[in-house]
Amino acid sequence: MSEITSIEPQVKDKTRCNVYVDGRFYCGIKLEVAVKYRLKAGMHIDKSQLDEIQLETEKSQALDKALTHLSSTMKTAKQMRDFLSGKGYVQAVQDYVLERLEYYKFIDDYAYCRAYAESVHGKGKRAIELDLIKRGADKNAIEQVLAQTEEDEEEAFIVLQKYMRGKNTDKQTLCKAFKYLLSKGYEAETAKAVLGRLGEIDEDY
Repeated sequence: MSEITSIEPQVKDKTRCNVYVDGRFYCGIKLEVAVKYRLKAGMHIDKSQLDEIQLETEKSQALDKALTHLSSTMKTAKQMRDFLSGKGYVQAVQDYVLERLEYYKFIDDYAYCRAYAESVHGKGKRAIELDLIKRGADKNAIEQVLAQTEEDEEEAFIVLQKYMRGKNTDKQTLCKAFKYLLSKGYEAETAKAVLGRLGEIDEDY
């Protein structure tokens, strides 16, 4: 059994309170719910019981908040889970909301990765992959999208031209340009192809 060590009103929403269990923040619930279930400091309770209380009383509100959060931009499943966690919702509620959002295709990591890959300019596939990993996109979704994505050599050439502005096309500079393109996430073959437009390519690249 765990102990509710404190129940404190939320600063931004006086109709809700934060529940602390064993000295740590555990979840947020409505004040009326805390009163209904007679929750108070010093009370011993299973965390699973708190989960059930929040799931029963707040899953609809959590879903509404998630939909509002989605109204501005697409989100990955992890981004949405982090958002709900930040709002004080326990995993059971997060699971419920994610299940509903995925069922109605409001959350779709493949679609998110596809849209992101199509919207990014001036970056190669490796850079796009790292960006998607940072956003918590599903690994399989990332792999599927990147397998279907071809690097745009024209965009890579524009990146190269900007880097080469005012520079000579000697071997040393082209070598640095090659490394620069790799740093932008482009694959070696793409970098070699666009560098070939400026001069001979060292096969040691």
